[in-house]
Amino acid sequence: MQKNRRRLVAVVMALGLLAAACGSGRSSTSGDGEGGTDTTGATTATTSGASFGTLPSPCGPAEGGAANAATGDQGVTADSVTIGYGDDAGYQAAPGLNKEMSEAVKAMIGWCNDQGGINGRTVKGNYYDAAILNATNAMQEACSQVFMLVGQGWALDGGAEQTRVDCKLPQVPGYTVSATVAHGPMSYVAVPNPVDYTPTGNADLFAQQYPERVKKAAVVYADFAANVEVADKVKATYPEWGWNFIGACEQTYPIAGVAQWAPYIQKLKDCGADVVYFVGSPIPNFQNFLDTAKQADYSPLYMTDANFYVQDFANANSSGNADKVYMRMAFTPFEQADSNPATKQYIDLVKSEGGQPALLGAQATSAFLLWATAAKGCGAELTRQCVLDQLSKITSWTGGGLHAETNPAGNLPPDCVMVLQMQGTAFVQALPGTEGQFACNPKYVTKVDGIPAIAAAKLDADRRSTAYTGG
Repeated sequence: MQKNRRRLVAVVMALGLLAAACGSGRSSTSGDGEGGTDTTGATTATTSGASFGTLPSPCGPAEGGAANAATGDQGVTADSVTIGYGDDAGYQAAPGLNKEMSEAVKAMIGWCNDQGGINGRTVKGNYYDAAILNATNAMQEACSQVFMLVGQGWALDGGAEQTRVDCKLPQVPGYTVSATVAHGPMSYVAVPNPVDYTPTGNADLFAQQYPERVKKAAVVYADFAANVEVADKVKATYPEWGWNFIGACEQTYPIAGVAQWAPYIQKLKDCGADVVYFVGSPIPNFQNFLDTAKQADYSPLYMTDANFYVQDFANANSSGNADKVYMRMAFTPFEQADSNPATKQYIDLVKSEGGQPALLGAQATSAFLLWATAAKGCGAELTRQCVLDQLSKITSWTGGGLHAETNPAGNLPPDCVMVLQMQGTAFVQALPGTEGQFACNPKYVTKVDGIPAIAAAKLDADRRSTAYTGG
């Protein structure tokens, strides 16, 4: 039972990583206590002056020394603003789950307060541990305590969305899993993961590199709603770039994994799949899949999503079984930090606070910066409605250069992409050929039609979910 629970966690965590880029190098320590813990950000975070990467810092004293006042909104006083953030670190089967997101937000709170806060208001943070299964309880606490949620990541976020909508709590989450949350009202995401549009640049780059092999492709995915959604998106959009999915090759596996992958491998061999798109978790499921494929002398190319950019997965590749694994990326890889100021700044900042850099943390950092930029635009009159109004105007966002350009206001993912490849225990850039460059094309954000998850989200004309608003 315990083994199955750990497998479940690994797959569930994969869900939240499908936004654009996530999860790397988790440590095994637990989170920071119970829900609602106050962390004011009184840290020794090293500031970098007046910017985060290419982004002018949204933090600092009130302009012109103007006095702030309490605006009447929850969590706002003349001197401070209290936000909520959180993760699933308290899940007993996997202590520390997601904690890199909270580490990042705490570091950013300290970085911001060292500069004077937001227009002179000290940023305070309340931490909420959803522990996978307690997202609704965490949301209920946050509903009565904070101004907004910022940079949080809860793997089962859909279970808490009704509560959030009912209490009218705005958010700028670090990632979203459920389609209803990805399109939720009062919500903007730094790296959007909508159900009706999806990034496909990796499909084009890969097809240009291997035009014949993508004509014999297969999808293997876990039988869980969010994994099915990803597989449906891939099957619906990749054929536009020359991919052909052999129907007889498609396979699903139990979310908790399987004891024997041999039958799955044999079916892929028999149907002639040259490229396998694997949806799920890198460890242990995909690692075991690759080991079995090696034993069966089956050697296709693999395409995966950014959640496979995990150092533990790389460390496990001492045998080279994963050397033909490719993954889509929208964030600058940490290996290229020396040539990208925002990435290096994020890594240095988190490490200075004793945290572990990870792509989930980079996403939470971008979310905090997006919220802070919008809050700064409100000046002394800091209200939820003002922040939402400011967010609705931000159509171009890179988190200071942490990732490819997104459109938070339009809820659209990036149209720039990079493809990484495993080489031994390292991640290297495979496509495009020039290191540090992304391949960009407006067509790389592709409209998705006809998949069940779109209907379930009940989108209105503005592409907002009405599932919990009564239309």
